[in-house]
Amino acid sequence: MDDIVKQAMTKWPNVPDCYGWLGLDTRGNWFMRDERAQACGPFDGAVPGSKGDEVRHGKLLDFIARNYAADARGCWYFQNGPQRVFVELLATPLIWRLQPDGSVQDHIGRKAQVQGSWLDEQGHLYLEADLGLGLVHSQDMTLAAQAVELGQWQPQEVLQVRLQQQFGFVKSPETLYKK
Repeated sequence: MDDIVKQAMTKWPNVPDCYGWLGLDTRGNWFMRDERAQACGPFDGAVPGSKGDEVRHGKLLDFIARNYAADARGCWYFQNGPQRVFVELLATPLIWRLQPDGSVQDHIGRKAQVQGSWLDEQGHLYLEADLGLGLVHSQDMTLAAQAVELGQWQPQEVLQVRLQQQFGFVKSPETLYKK
C-alpha cells in the first residue's frame, strides 16, 4: 500500500466505505460505475451501460494495483486514500495471465505460484495460487491447455456457484456490508 494512502487513513480514519463504484471484469479490466451505470443494474453487464466506463488511465491503473487487497471477510477493495472502495467482481478477485515461459501473473502483474486448478460446468478454468483464486484469461486458454496436457495442472471439477464459499471471496461486498 502506498505511504500516502496510509497517511491519509491515519489523518481521516472515519471516511465511509464506498460500494458499487468500481468493478473488475473477466479480462482483468477495471470499470468505474457512476450513478447512471449503477442505476442500470448490477455489474454483470446484462443491461447495456451497467458495467460503466473502463478505466484506461495508466497512472490510475497503477494506483489501483498497488492498493488492491481483501479484508478478513473476502471482500476485495481498492484503498483510495482514506476511503475503502469495494470492488464488484464479475467472476473472481484475480484474473490470471499465463506467460510463454510457464509463469503465471495476476491482472495487476504480480507473479504467483499455482497450487491447484479447477474447471467449472461452463468450461471456465480457475487457478488457486499463493495470491488467491483467479480465472484464467480467455486469451490464455491455449497455454492453459498445454499445461494440462503436460500434466502440470490437473483440474478438479467445481460448481461455479460454490466458488465464493469454497475459496473465501465475495463477488458483491455491498450485499454483506450495506444492509
